[in-house]
Amino acid sequence: MTQARKQIVDAQHAASFHCVARCVRRAWLCGDDSYLKQNFDHRKQWLEDRIRVLSDIFACGIYAFAVMSNHVHLVVSMLPKHAKEWNADEVARRWVMLYGAKTEIERELKRQRIAADAERVEVYRSRLSDLSWLMKSLSEPIARRANAEDEVNGRFWQGRFKAQLIKDERGFLAAMAYVDLNPVRAKIANSVSTSKYTGVRLRNKAIRKEPSKASQRMLPLFGFKSAQCPRITEADYIELVDATGRMMVPGKRGAIDKTEPTALTKLGLNPNHWSAKVKGVGSGYWRVI
Repeated sequence: MTQARKQIVDAQHAASFHCVARCVRRAWLCGDDSYLKQNFDHRKQWLEDRIRVLSDIFACGIYAFAVMSNHVHLVVSMLPKHAKEWNADEVARRWVMLYGAKTEIERELKRQRIAADAERVEVYRSRLSDLSWLMKSLSEPIARRANAEDEVNGRFWQGRFKAQLIKDERGFLAAMAYVDLNPVRAKIANSVSTSKYTGVRLRNKAIRKEPSKASQRMLPLFGFKSAQCPRITEADYIELVDATGRMMVPGKRGAIDKTEPTALTKLGLNPNHWSAKVKGVGSGYWRVI
């Protein structure tokens, strides 16, 4: 049953969510479309790049994402307290980054007009910490760009995105692992390190580049680093995802070769309970994880 978004999303308070946006008719509009005999994998990079851009504009922290062939996952914390600290110029600057103008002069004039209008500043401040505006700003430019490439009109995404409220640390880790393992479960990738267009692959690459990060506390991938993260190191999270991916899950096609996990012991979690919890993110929960 469809619920009003305001029943689970309070725009005035910090909260974390697992969001899913799907293409219309679940069409393979970002992957290998067997019907059209075309491959659209390049659009996955569009989405990853857009997520990065939006994290520099909105009051948010991005923890995990996965861009699939017909949908995109996002684990995000919305942080309205940061938006409340911005002055008028900062709100205007960020809004112009989101909805700018063609030339630098026009952008600067627009920024000045917004900053001088106190009422507009408060409206934009609210939008820049709002989950629905974040998802709208992610999906609409991609739809326009893809439609232009295909020389068509019409919907690219389904009308509503799915949002699940994350209530505690275990729910947070379950949602992140579920998202990061999407390519493995779909048999698109055979390991965490080869799961393209996911947050966990970026965490892997960051540690390979700078090994000292392995022992540091896990932080959001993009956005405000002050966001409240689960109490786990970067290396332990990667190990957790890897271990979870080695567990066979009924109804899922793919898994990583099984080995004895160690991150689960550190977290004090029973492997069978954890596997069921991660699987439940996609099917067992409705609005709250």
